[in-house]
Amino acid sequence: MPSLSDPLCCCARRVPPLVIRLVLISYTGDLSGQEERRMTSDGKRIALLGGAGGIGRALAARALDEGWVVTVLDLPHSLDRHPVAQGMRALPVDVTDADGLAAAMAQVGPMEGFVNLAGFHTGVTPLEETTAEEFDEVMAGNFRGAYLAARAALPGLRAARGAMVNVVSGLAAHVRPGYGLYGANKAAMVHLTKTLALEAAPEVRVNAVGPAAVDTAFLRGGTGRSDEDAPTSLDVDAYARMTPLGRLAQPADVVGPILFLLGPDSAFMTGQVLWVNGGGYMP
Repeated sequence: MPSLSDPLCCCARRVPPLVIRLVLISYTGDLSGQEERRMTSDGKRIALLGGAGGIGRALAARALDEGWVVTVLDLPHSLDRHPVAQGMRALPVDVTDADGLAAAMAQVGPMEGFVNLAGFHTGVTPLEETTAEEFDEVMAGNFRGAYLAARAALPGLRAARGAMVNVVSGLAAHVRPGYGLYGANKAAMVHLTKTLALEAAPEVRVNAVGPAAVDTAFLRGGTGRSDEDAPTSLDVDAYARMTPLGRLAQPADVVGPILFLLGPDSAFMTGQVLWVNGGGYMP
């Protein structure tokens, strides 16, 4: 994330709390013959948790183009607003529901790739002004959800000797005021990633990507939680000026690093975090 004068914090406009409870859903639309053949092809299989969001859609499209068999898991209204593309499928679950996650991952079966893009925050609020209820909700939708999802995905990944990527945040390491609950959950996800990397080796590799702010609906109320056209929760121009590469990240900027961590070029990498932030934060 950006430097000490990070406009994500210092130039952020206070916004009403966003409380996003991720529900992974089942999509039971009919598959055409072409789609059905693709779903049962010999292509590598990937499951994208939170795949209807801005980064998830870009990742799903590129993965499909590269021959992956793609399963998208996300909120029902997110999939309604952003239906999966031809050749993909979607499944139902709530990240707070351990049994539901296990059932969804069992439907996916063996998979070469699993990406957790799910998460939310409740706005820019000093810790002193947050509530225990907010803490529990942010924990349930971020760190606890990541734990449950990883636990559910591991059997399928082991069966295919696959790789897992957790999408965390620069705020996991670059601490900024007002993001205490969200940042702490993402930091816990980094620890989770590294622990899983040790415990699941050598069958499964586990890494993370930590983006800075990305130009998606996450900054405008959340995919499936808003009309996605609300003002952003930060001053984009100020943020870009504080970033050495001079702009806000786009979804495609995060997709490449994720696919790299899933692919053969990272075969000797596990327990690592790739920080994707335009040079704004250099650990």
